[in-house]
Amino acid sequence: MQHDVRKIKEDLIEAGKEAAIDLINVAKEKIVLKKSDSPSIAADKLKNAAAAKKMAIFDGFDILDRVQLENDKLLKEDENAGKNPEEQVKTDFKSAEERRG
Repeated sequence: MQHDVRKIKEDLIEAGKEAAIDLINVAKEKIVLKKSDSPSIAADKLKNAAAAKKMAIFDGFDILDRVQLENDKLLKEDENAGKNPEEQVKTDFKSAEERRG
């Protein structure tokens, strides 16, 4: 079971990296306006496109931060694998009851 959980975590980390790359592509997309757009429509399109790009960039950073955190946890698990329980590094995992306070 533990191996299955680790494999799922590794797959999620990889998916997170791919999602961040997809968000980079969104952020790099050119904003295309039609010559027939009225100035107010063009301004709305620019505003919406800029907001979408900003969201893509910040979401990408959030994803990468979480990917790094989870990857670090897996590395700690690897380091702890050969140690006695007293020597193992404690993780910041909390049960659902502990998170509720």
